[in-house]
Amino acid sequence: MDTKIGVTRLQEDDVLMGETRRKYSREFKLEAVRMVVEQGRSVRDVAKGLGVNPGVIQRWRTDPKLCYELGLPGSSKPSVTDEEVRRLRRELATAQQEREILRKALGFFSKAKS
Repeated sequence: MDTKIGVTRLQEDDVLMGETRRKYSREFKLEAVRMVVEQGRSVRDVAKGLGVNPGVIQRWRTDPKLCYELGLPGSSKPSVTDEEVRRLRRELATAQQEREILRKALGFFSKAKS
């Protein structure tokens, strides 16, 4: 850190925030949470051993889907997922478009007969 102006200078191998985002498999997340819950290890200890930020493991511990898969007490099956909601909204939009087309066609053909 440059003490004269209080600015941290980046080195060539430093990574800017937001440039990369690590993704972890579901099995990795489950195993990390299992270590904390079943083995009684601290979040900090597990995070250090796995090379993960402790806040990430804490977030995984409160994820209802992961808790349900581990069978943790107080966890229930998650309700409708976001993916399911998106799928249902697409289906609804398609059905509304089809209904509108049929309504217009009915009006067109009923005028043509008169």
